[in-house]
Amino acid sequence: MVKSKQYFIFTFGCQMNKSDSERVAGDYRARDYREAKTADEADEIVINTCSIRKSAEDRARSLLNNLAKKFREAKRKPKIILTGCMIHHGEEKLLSMLPFVDEILPISEVGFNSAAVRRDTTHAWIPISAGCNSFCTYCIVPLSRGREISRPLKDILAEVKDLVNRGYREITLVGQNVNSYGLEKVGIGLRKLLLRQNLTLPSNVSQYKKAKGKPPFVQLLDKICEYKQIKKLRFMSSNPWDFSDALIDCIAVHLQIDRFIHLPVQSGSNRTLKRMNRGYTWQDYLNIVTKLRAKVPGVTLGTDIIVGFPGETDRDFQATVALAKKVKWQVAFVARYSPRPGTASYRLYQDDIPATLKKKRWQILENLINQPHLKHRPQVIK
Repeated sequence: MVKSKQYFIFTFGCQMNKSDSERVAGDYRARDYREAKTADEADEIVINTCSIRKSAEDRARSLLNNLAKKFREAKRKPKIILTGCMIHHGEEKLLSMLPFVDEILPISEVGFNSAAVRRDTTHAWIPISAGCNSFCTYCIVPLSRGREISRPLKDILAEVKDLVNRGYREITLVGQNVNSYGLEKVGIGLRKLLLRQNLTLPSNVSQYKKAKGKPPFVQLLDKICEYKQIKKLRFMSSNPWDFSDALIDCIAVHLQIDRFIHLPVQSGSNRTLKRMNRGYTWQDYLNIVTKLRAKVPGVTLGTDIIVGFPGETDRDFQATVALAKKVKWQVAFVARYSPRPGTASYRLYQDDIPATLKKKRWQILENLINQPHLKHRPQVIK
């Protein structure tokens, strides 16, 4: 009897990467591989990388260096496959930087042909889209994952039905911006053209035609909520830029939808938000929060914030502090700005905020938002 080959997956980064790793495992399972207990036993090792900050890439490089040393001493060499957001560097550059890697795998090549291998037996991640069209100036995602593509509604609902039949009771829908799921695109987008040419940043106008009636994402939520066996439905992430009134009404109507909403703000300064190309003001954000609290009793909010974005003055930072005091988020994932080669902010702006000042601003927000809620923080799956 031929012994099955074994695989092992290392996953860095966000919930989208965790979901992607489940799909990669499903692809291996479909090819009669079995999961190794440790990387030492694997015939193939997949490293699913994150590139949101330099520190995330450094962790992947450190892992690769450790694996290279380990397997040289063991005198064996499993196949090493790199996937995830670091592929934005390009195959040639990556293989030059990381000679121990054998193959670069764009996650889009994995697809949805095989059932995901899930470790959790009650909660499931379901990707509803891949890529992003928002082009926030600091973000590498449009370069690493490409343009936004929505999964067909029937495929998502078929996966939901299967999960319900297998006893799953909690689902999290994931996408870089779930709000724009299924919307019809206008075209290539002015922003992409201008950012590519290093010209003046345009306004962050929608690249989608306005939905007739309920937006497709709201229709998807309505359909999933028809399964009363589902006790908790979450989604992330949402862009405030297109967080519609219809979505707020949908959350209010369906009690299955989690009352914790993760809504990234990134900054409380309109000047900084414009330089980030976020497409909304802090007043727009606060308006959404006001509507949510009026229509959804018991709603709690989390957010993402970047401190030390190029050109962020003390006044800009204090605007973020002021917004935090107004909104009273239950949790905030506060990051210190890290320039990512290839992004618009890397090309257009100098990283001019000292690391010590970034850390100081990070600590202020950490103390203001996160420390008071440590004992009573809502469950956050991220």
